[in-house]
Amino acid sequence: MANKLSILNARDHLKYKICVSGAAETGHCAIDALEKAEQVGREIAQAGMVLVTGATSGIPYWSAKGAKEAGGIVIGLSPAASEAAHIKTYHLPTDYHDLIIYTGFEYAGRNLLLTRSSDAVITICGRMGTLNEFTIAYEDNKPIGVLTDTGGMADFLKDIVDKSHRGPGKVIYDPDPKKLVGKIVVAIRKEKIRNHQK
Repeated sequence: MANKLSILNARDHLKYKICVSGAAETGHCAIDALEKAEQVGREIAQAGMVLVTGATSGIPYWSAKGAKEAGGIVIGLSPAASEAAHIKTYHLPTDYHDLIIYTGFEYAGRNLLLTRSSDAVITICGRMGTLNEFTIAYEDNKPIGVLTDTGGMADFLKDIVDKSHRGPGKVIYDPDPKKLVGKIVVAIRKEKIRNHQK
């Protein structure tokens, strides 16, 4: 066991990635949802993690803003096939990201890559696309944080999970951005240790 942990510690230079999933259009979100998204981004950066977003507006954009202003690294996965399409066709932003990958897979394909490339997902507010990202992460048995009291899908997810009769998954619910990110960081680290055990 000690040998496994030393191997894991030797690999700590590989930063863990947390995806923030949430509504691009936030008119239905709680009044403080954008502020909380920004705080989540800040907390991710301060924990030494990489933020991954769908390179879009709204909740993901504000989380990217929080992470970048806290000195973090932000990677975006765009549904567009090029920077020109990202800006001119999809009308999506390019600021507050260190790197944007142009997937060319539209939103549904991008959602799959977005969650699969992350070690955990945090859901804030959200609409149908956020629900899609949540269910992919749930099916992949990833740690998922749900920032409750932010409106939209985030406030329905516990009920959806309960009524799905598939068990609780690795879903953590908390209304406090700092506490939620802290719990997700612990879950990621536990997952990494399990992955290195036989």
